Amino acid sequence: MGVAMKLLARVRRRLVPLLRRHRMALLTAPAVAALLLLFWSAAYGGDAQDQGVPPPYQDASKDVEVRVRDLLARMTLAEKVGQMTQIERIVASPQALRDYYIGSLLSGGGSVPRKQATAAEWVTMVSDFQKACLSTRLGIPMIYGIDAVHGHNNVYGATIFPHNVGLGATRDPNLVKRIGAATALEVRATGIQYAFAPCIAVCRDPRWGRCYESYSEDHRIVQAMTELIPGLQGDVPQNFTSGMPFAAGKDKVAACAKHFVGDGGTQNGINENNTIIDQQGLMSIHMPAYLDALRKGVSTVMISYSSWNGLKMHANHDLITGFLKGRLNFQGFTISDWEGIDRITSPPGANYSYSVQASILAGIDMIMVPNNYQNFITILTGHVNSGLIPMSRIDDAVTRILRVKFTMGLFENPMPDPSLADQLGKQEHRDLAREAVRKSLVLLKNGKPGDAPLLPLPKKAARILVAGSHADNLGYQCGGWTIEWQGDTGRTTVGTTVLDAVKAAVDPSTEVVFAESPDAEFVRSGGFSYAIVAVGEHPYTETKGDSMNLTIPDPGPSTVQTVCAAVRCVTVLISGRPVVIQPFLGAMDAVVAAWLPGTEGQGVTDVLFGDYGFTGKLPRTWFRSVDQLPMNYGDAHYDPLFPLGFGLTTQGKMYQN
Repeated sequence: MGVAMKLLARVRRRLVPLLRRHRMALLTAPAVAALLLLFWSAAYGGDAQDQGVPPPYQDASKDVEVRVRDLLARMTLAEKVGQMTQIERIVASPQALRDYYIGSLLSGGGSVPRKQATAAEWVTMVSDFQKACLSTRLGIPMIYGIDAVHGHNNVYGATIFPHNVGLGATRDPNLVKRIGAATALEVRATGIQYAFAPCIAVCRDPRWGRCYESYSEDHRIVQAMTELIPGLQGDVPQNFTSGMPFAAGKDKVAACAKHFVGDGGTQNGINENNTIIDQQGLMSIHMPAYLDALRKGVSTVMISYSSWNGLKMHANHDLITGFLKGRLNFQGFTISDWEGIDRITSPPGANYSYSVQASILAGIDMIMVPNNYQNFITILTGHVNSGLIPMSRIDDAVTRILRVKFTMGLFENPMPDPSLADQLGKQEHRDLAREAVRKSLVLLKNGKPGDAPLLPLPKKAARILVAGSHADNLGYQCGGWTIEWQGDTGRTTVGTTVLDAVKAAVDPSTEVVFAESPDAEFVRSGGFSYAIVAVGEHPYTETKGDSMNLTIPDPGPSTVQTVCAAVRCVTVLISGRPVVIQPFLGAMDAVVAAWLPGTEGQGVTDVLFGDYGFTGKLPRTWFRSVDQLPMNYGDAHYDPLFPLGFGLTTQGKMYQN
């Protein structure tokens, strides 16, 4: 009975594809002969796979391109379309992954197995999804993506590094590379293999709500910081061909250069808006970092929501296919942004059938759907069957997706490695984040005219005041893209606030008094030796961060003026960009731009108290008034409060590595 069942299974495996290919032609004599041969082969010959020889795509000793071609040739249209589909974990199920041959999943901002989930819980979730994908006919592993943009920021207990604007202030590409390596380990600790980072936008207007995701207004600084890519993926080998995807193994992740291209140049800094610039400007300002990313083997490129001179980037065939894939020889895969293809039309989703057609024909390979994947799959399949989208375009997309999966070793090591769980929030990573914080701080002012410098502060003092909305608020300190998509307030994860850090840094005899928003009498009569005031922006992400006034929210300015009128004070500005400070700059004795430092607040006090010196340099021009914007270094009307590259220095007691 067992032999008969095996025989039947062999015949079925060969017969079903033949029926699909030949349909009515099976009635012809040659087809009947073919069927007889097929039966004879199944009964007596078997095949290489039945004899224990794996197909070429499963053979790790074979060249990646050989494996890709072999697997592609075995795939049905349904399996190909599934590979091009990325869905949110919230709508995923093992059954859906099997039924639709889904190629990728993601967690959007704040999308977690449960609040404060452990690394083990993440691993269990990813493993269950992966097992479903591996149980399909061809066993193609899925790739799971997440916005790990300043550390593994969705995950409770992960190390949260400074946002990119702060890293730009360090001018230290090697530091950024080490952050990439640490982030890769923490991402892998949760079983995830793909980070939507780095953002290599060149933010040309701080009114943009994503400006903190940009390293600088200067493309040369952004280019230098693409060292995050070899940190995440590993160093490419010698004689590497620019444009090929690369990832070095189980402790590395696939990276994603985003958002292609011109996202940082939109009119008035409006998110997802129109970048009006000629080709020479686009190529000289916004494109250079992509060349660096491709030289470093970036595996994927995410397309921008924005438009270039009125044409949505998600529908821009000339730049995606013609330039990125053609001229620059990019061989990894392109991916849409979240519902990015929906926004090709106005309003979004008005003609989803057209959006699918336009985006795929433009050259986008994987679509971050992320929710209504059945509709996407149905429409894309229909477009192929009707001839609107040629099979060659589908094959190109799937070839690129499979190339990345084979290159990064997903077929050999598809499952999470539980032994990496201790990498999440590891002390060495927190020490690295602390180093990044102190190197990112930019000293804008140190002493009023005619006065001695205030910084560094003495650790031994009778009584000191710590004030401000941001002094003891870890969520504010981390900013957007932290635990929640928009960030949050309070002790949202594991970390050290500025207040915690001050208490740990000062002499045991020093009394530390915290008052978030003290009144004038309290400050005047408090007998304080000096005050540390931490104020700034509240967390935001993307469009919610767009601001036409760039003012610090109340009561920040009044807290600064109240405290600094009564006692010598240093103001620590926690913000994702330059903000309006000129009206009260004179009241402050010292001003530090701390950007969005993340979980390691001790990096701030390391420098305030002089263990390390200030070395950070402005990655962005600090304007006098928003009326000057946009204003970037080199502009004819350049008249900043503090220019690009500005930063006072102090001498530290310890060696600054």
